[in-house]
Amino acid sequence: MFPEYASKQDFLARSKEFWNPGKTQFWIDAGVPLVIDRREEYFLYDLDGARLIDVHLNGGTYNLGHRNPELVATLRQALDRFDIGNHHFPSLARTALAEDLIRTAPPGLSKVIYSSGGGEAVDIALKTARHTTGKRRIVSIHKAFHGHTGLAVATGDDRYAKLFLADRPAEFPHVPFNDLDAMEQELRAGDVAGVILETIPATYGFPLPEPGYLEGVKKLCETYDALYIADEVQTGLMRTGELWAITKHGISPDILVTSKGLSGGLYPIGAVLVSERCAGWLTEDGFGHISTFGGAELGCLVARKTLEITTRPSTRAQVDELTGLFTTGLREIQAANPGWFTGIRQNGLVMGLEFGHPRGAEHVMRRMYENGVWAIFSALDPRVLQFKPGLLLSPAVAAELLERTATAIGLAAGDAS
Repeated sequence: MFPEYASKQDFLARSKEFWNPGKTQFWIDAGVPLVIDRREEYFLYDLDGARLIDVHLNGGTYNLGHRNPELVATLRQALDRFDIGNHHFPSLARTALAEDLIRTAPPGLSKVIYSSGGGEAVDIALKTARHTTGKRRIVSIHKAFHGHTGLAVATGDDRYAKLFLADRPAEFPHVPFNDLDAMEQELRAGDVAGVILETIPATYGFPLPEPGYLEGVKKLCETYDALYIADEVQTGLMRTGELWAITKHGISPDILVTSKGLSGGLYPIGAVLVSERCAGWLTEDGFGHISTFGGAELGCLVARKTLEITTRPSTRAQVDELTGLFTTGLREIQAANPGWFTGIRQNGLVMGLEFGHPRGAEHVMRRMYENGVWAIFSALDPRVLQFKPGLLLSPAVAAELLERTATAIGLAAGDAS
C-alpha cells in the first residue's frame, strides 16, 4: 500500500525527475532534505527516522495536530455513509457546516460559499466583490500572499504573479502595509471593488498591524464604497486566541475567507463567508461558481468537528497558556542572543522571529531542522522565521520546543557571522 524506495537519496532523485525539480533541489541546497513519512500529534518523522516538532503546520493546516484522533474517527465514520457528494445539489453536510460557520462568524455574515482550498476561496471572494459593487479593481498590500490561483495570484507579490503573466497593476494595485495614506490614495477614485488583507500577513513574516490600521482601512472602505475582505486562512481558527483574528479589531468584514486549518489536515476544504449584500449572485445565478470538490461532504463533516474542537473553552484556555509560555520563553532566548535575535512579532500563537541578517531565518531554519524542529522562513522576508506552535501542544512539548529553539538560534548566529 505504501510506496517504497531504495534509500532517501533514491527517493529525492525520483522526486526531481517526476515531481518538482526546482522545489526538491531548493530544500537539498538549503540543508533541509526533509521527506515527511509518518506523522502524529505535532511530530513529523523524516524518511530516515528523525523526529521533528512541527511549528510550520503547513500554514496552520495542522492547528489541531497531525491525524487528530477525533478528526480521524469522524472521517472514518463519515465514510460509512458519505463520499464527496454532488456539488449541484443541496447537501446535509454542506448546510450543517454553513450553519456552524455563520453561527460562529463575525456579525453581519450570512451565507457560505465553498471551495476546495484557500486560493480558490480567494478567487470566489474577489469575484463576489466585483459582482456586488460592479467595479473591477482589487487593492492588496506589497508582499501579500493570497494564493496562486487565477485572480488570487494577482493580489500577491510579483515573484509569483509575473511568472505566469498575472501582474496587472491597473486592476490589482498593491500598497505598503500600515500606510493609510497610500490606501486612501488608491480608494479615493471610488472604483475599487474590494480591499483584501490578511489580518496578519503570513508569507511576509507576520508584520503586525499598527494600532488603528485595520480599523482605518475598514473606515476607508465604507467611505469609498469598497468591500473589506478578511483573509483568515492562516490567522483564523483560534491562532490568535480568538476564533477569527479580525474580531480583535472590532471589525465585521463584508467577506471572510477561511481554509487550511478548517480541513483538520485530513480533507481539503475552503469557505467564503459573505454578508447579505454580497450574496446576491447566489440568487441571481446559483451556478455562477462551480467547484466539483468545493464543499465535499466528507470535508464538511471533518470541518464541523474541527470547528467544534477549536471553539471549546478548553482549547481557548490552552492557547492562552501556550501564548504565555512562548512569550516568556522566546524573550529569554532573545535576551541571550542580542544583536542576532532582534525581534518577536506575536499575536497569540502567530509568531514571527526576526534575525539581524538579510537571510537570517534561513540559517535558523537549517539549524532547527538539525535539532529536531521544523519551522520555515518567510518567503518574502527571509530575515523572519515563521513560528506557529499547535493549539493543543502539551506544556512538556512546548518546553522541549523552546530548548531546541534556543540551541538552534545560538548555533545559527555563528553560521551567519
